[in-house]
Amino acid sequence: MNDYTRVKFTVTPNDEVATDVLAALLAEVGFESFLPEEDGMSAYAPQALYDADSVAAVVGSFPLEGFEITYTDEFIEGEDWNAEWEKNYFQPIVLGEDCVIHSTFHKDVPAARYDILIDPKMAFGTGYHQTTCHMLRAILAQDMNGKSVLDMGCGTALLAILARKHGATDVVAIDIDEFAYENAKENILLNGTPDIEVRLGGADAIKESDSFDVVIANINRNILLMDMVNYVKAMHTGSLLFISGFYTEDMEVLKEEAAKHGLRYLDYAEDNRWAMMRFEKTEK
Repeated sequence: MNDYTRVKFTVTPNDEVATDVLAALLAEVGFESFLPEEDGMSAYAPQALYDADSVAAVVGSFPLEGFEITYTDEFIEGEDWNAEWEKNYFQPIVLGEDCVIHSTFHKDVPAARYDILIDPKMAFGTGYHQTTCHMLRAILAQDMNGKSVLDMGCGTALLAILARKHGATDVVAIDIDEFAYENAKENILLNGTPDIEVRLGGADAIKESDSFDVVIANINRNILLMDMVNYVKAMHTGSLLFISGFYTEDMEVLKEEAAKHGLRYLDYAEDNRWAMMRFEKTEK
């Protein structure tokens, strides 16, 4: 029987960086799937691998200060797993007539210009989070025909897949997490876009020979500040940079960093304090 344990974590204050760190630590003790929640995160582990003491140790030694983490667990019978996943993970996401995002277990999804299959497993990026929605809309609004695109922190590779379907011809997706890397490759095959190149690593995975027309980075404020210089090295005059994964109050410091590297601020989108900004490279 494919039985699972679901552990519901309440993280106060709820913060994407904190839940990302928590997920990474839980992955090391047997958890293989994660679901963002309004007040934290749910994590799923095969029943045979679940160890309550390991969970207590992860929470007790959580490395980030200023967060309170509480949790409860429940047993899920294997025969109910697919229903649990479908009920709790995500329903089809419809962006007008342009794009529909759904999993392989979803039926009767509406028709759209771009139909994208995502089986997220451990990787974040189903289209529900505001930052991902910002990026999806930005890609759809951009002329991608014949463009080369870099998707940094690709997660499920949702953004890379949409860029490819929307006309990009040279797409590279990079993620530092091995599980995300494997999931990205699976989703790319599901969508019939095998020519997307997937690399395992961080900014170090960007090659000196790389040159992209569009760079997409939906990560977080600190990584963006640290790695922006590396993104710019892979851009040419006129290249665009889309960044998200931060709050509106972080915009000014990110604008300042971008200006240091010859990036001109274009515009932004915002939803419930989550922001996305676009820049253009104006200098060599």
